[in-house]
Amino acid sequence: MAERDDHPQDEPGARLARFAATLDLSKIPAPVLRRAEDLFLDWFACVLAGRSGEPVQALERYVGRHARDGDAELLTSRRRVDPLFAAMLNSGASHMVEQDDVHNGSVFHAAAVVFGPALAVAQARNASGAQLLEAIVAGYEVGIRLGEYLGRPHYKRFHTTATAGCVAAAAATGRLLGLDAERMLWAFGSAATQAGGLWEYLREGAQSKQLHCAHAAIAGITAAELAADGYTGARRGLEGAGGMGAAMSENADPAKLVDGLGTRWTLAESSFKFHASCRHTHPAADALLRLMRREGLKHDDLADVLCGVHQGAIDVLGPIVEPASVHQSKFSMGTVLGLIAVHGRAQLPDFDADFRDPRVVAVRQKVRMQLDPETDSAYPARWIGKVRVTTTDGRRFEARVDEPKGDPGNTLSRAEIEDKARRLAAYANGASGQEMETVIARAWNLEHETGVRDWLR
Repeated sequence: MAERDDHPQDEPGARLARFAATLDLSKIPAPVLRRAEDLFLDWFACVLAGRSGEPVQALERYVGRHARDGDAELLTSRRRVDPLFAAMLNSGASHMVEQDDVHNGSVFHAAAVVFGPALAVAQARNASGAQLLEAIVAGYEVGIRLGEYLGRPHYKRFHTTATAGCVAAAAATGRLLGLDAERMLWAFGSAATQAGGLWEYLREGAQSKQLHCAHAAIAGITAAELAADGYTGARRGLEGAGGMGAAMSENADPAKLVDGLGTRWTLAESSFKFHASCRHTHPAADALLRLMRREGLKHDDLADVLCGVHQGAIDVLGPIVEPASVHQSKFSMGTVLGLIAVHGRAQLPDFDADFRDPRVVAVRQKVRMQLDPETDSAYPARWIGKVRVTTTDGRRFEARVDEPKGDPGNTLSRAEIEDKARRLAAYANGASGQEMETVIARAWNLEHETGVRDWLR
């Protein structure tokens, strides 16, 4: 073992690593465990829905060329491979259809980078459902706090799910491997040095988004397994002078790494995605839907739609003026609001069939975004939606939404989560109806599952 240095063990990164290494089921409140089960089912269905996407198919071909047979499931194709490649593919697939969960304050999609590594390693080690839940909670709590620590300046330049995701995946894997606090901290350092994820892919319509999650899964597993073997990583890889905060942000506050650690359960703050689009579009989509129902408006009544948004929405959505693909259309505020106006919804089949529908395009061309001071100051803790509509006959209406559908204060019930899971599984023929009923029953009983293999026989 490497000689210890003078790094104080009460610094934020070390405290966070110790928390992840020592977390056990008895410390986690029951409502948090139930929410973890909710999020697991939601993620599982997202993987199934994403299986037909071309980026996922490319990842599947890559895995097919390189993976060895093993005990971890490729949920997309039912093949069993080694956990590194199963985590890679399942994580990438789960981020394909823009339906996976998000944590508002960190702007971080934890499910896409936590569940893939956790399930794959748990299956390879024949772990129990309780052990899987411990790993899931550890990954969420670490990743979300790291996203909050890196903050808005980081998100402007980096896809936080790709960067914080490497460390979140290491935390989940490390918990399953039984890393002690020192080795967990090494794993954090080795994961942090692999972190990356640039936004340029979105502007160019490239396919790197799924690779962001796939790479985070691989980086996390690699870092944790190396740490288990005594491989050292920077103990101050998060908050040191050459760590993630210094290199990737401008105002990183190390106190956020341990904010409410053990009492504030950030996993329970995660939001489900109701619309099949970038989360930045959801507040305005909900506000427009509310306004149109309230006033009895139709899509061809709209002459102008002004959305009051936060700066993050402008940064991410602003460059997408004329979406050239289904995936890019999910990052187009105008397209999402066009689908809402025409169909009253923006679900997966709607984007596939109608993102170029002349009626949707006509609405898209009338949608504008404007920085709204109240909305921007509330973000990212709260994602407020505001719209102001001018009709073709000159009338003006306004509406706002303070908690979009899926947020903790406006969350999905288990019945709604089940319904979403069934629709996602059916979308790309990812699982039969009977298979999904079995998956749902097992997800609701995850804490008591003696083993977590063979979800899709």
